[in-house]
Amino acid sequence: MLFVLALVAIYYFLQERGVLSLITDADKLKSWVNDLGYVGPVIIIAIMAIAVIINPIPSAPIALAAGAVYGHSWGTLYVVAGATIGAVGAFLIARSVGQELLIRVFGKKIMLGWLGSQNILMGLVFVSRLIPFLSFDLVSYGAGLTRIKTWRFILATVMGLVPASFLLTHFGGEMAAANLNDAMIVLLIVGSVTILPIAIMTYLKRT
Repeated sequence: MLFVLALVAIYYFLQERGVLSLITDADKLKSWVNDLGYVGPVIIIAIMAIAVIINPIPSAPIALAAGAVYGHSWGTLYVVAGATIGAVGAFLIARSVGQELLIRVFGKKIMLGWLGSQNILMGLVFVSRLIPFLSFDLVSYGAGLTRIKTWRFILATVMGLVPASFLLTHFGGEMAAANLNDAMIVLLIVGSVTILPIAIMTYLKRT
């Protein structure tokens, strides 16, 4: 409860300070990061990590801004670094707080083989990083409640992050001279198209 209250307090603090509105506006964020000079990459990594740990903060505008300012190669590196730090943070928080609570309530048996073997868990984390609209933050917290090894979680996260981050930063770089907020709308449409076949296949299997 204290941890949840702390996250809520940080969220509203960022909102009152205007930081949240800056992060959620890709164009404003691009201009701000561009003015920071050498400190910019550190800020990108930091706010990306914060966006993962604090669920309501979106990370797509950050990735677009990183691509627009630093290009798709360096932008991808900064986004992957920040997102990985945030994912590991969320994973460790869930493991240190949530896992103990589950064991207390349901006993140790609930943690034995939950959701399958280490390879299956690793595969689930990897695939979840590739699926649009599947909450990156919640997957990180949820993985911390399973028995997946930390190094496997990190490896699956990085492997899944690279293609998705490259796509976002590359798109941000290509749209550097345009409106990045309009680019986000295009990305949402593309994401809807890519997830539609998965939804149809899942429905057909159930029926």
